[in-house]
Amino acid sequence: MEVSVLNIKGEDTGRKVTLNDAIYGIEPNDHAIYLDVKLILANHRQGTAKSKERSEITGSTRKLIRQKGSGGARRGDIKSPLLRGGGRVFGPKPRDYSQKLNKKERILARKSALTYKARENEIIVVEDFTLAEPKTKAFIEILNNLKIDGKKSLFVMPASDKTVYLSARNLQKVRIMPAALLNTYKVLDNDVMVIAEGALSVIEGNLIKN
Repeated sequence: MEVSVLNIKGEDTGRKVTLNDAIYGIEPNDHAIYLDVKLILANHRQGTAKSKERSEITGSTRKLIRQKGSGGARRGDIKSPLLRGGGRVFGPKPRDYSQKLNKKERILARKSALTYKARENEIIVVEDFTLAEPKTKAFIEILNNLKIDGKKSLFVMPASDKTVYLSARNLQKVRIMPAALLNTYKVLDNDVMVIAEGALSVIEGNLIKN
């Protein structure tokens, strides 16, 4: 699949790049995408929620009312879950939510997601670029030139570029990411992907040579 290369002014450079069919033209595997996205979201969970149970509450162990005859529920000390300020029954405890997935399945999921993007013509390839200084106004101009202003967009760079990152940081619908960190969730969680020309080889190296 051939895609025209644009510059940051939105102009066609007259050059084209071929998107590797082994990455952007496979038969997508929806189940692999589901497993990988579920893993990514689960691994982002902190798992630090914690509430105190009866044995962890500070308080007297004296039995407040007699066992029978009061007409109310039986209960023991002031730490009872039936009372306000008492311990919680089966409350959350710190836990590890992380999951694992085979490397081949993760690669298949990323290829499948990129294939969907290519099929929907949601991939724009631009010349490698940087900015002289961090300036949000300059980055907004790039969005306008590429006619993607207002769309949720992901810019995939060959490597980390602090100037570009700082320029786009205040834009709610724009994300900047080095190609080495690209994952299935990030590929799908946007309306359009803008891939810098140099990032294509990084993506290909991660998904084919591995």
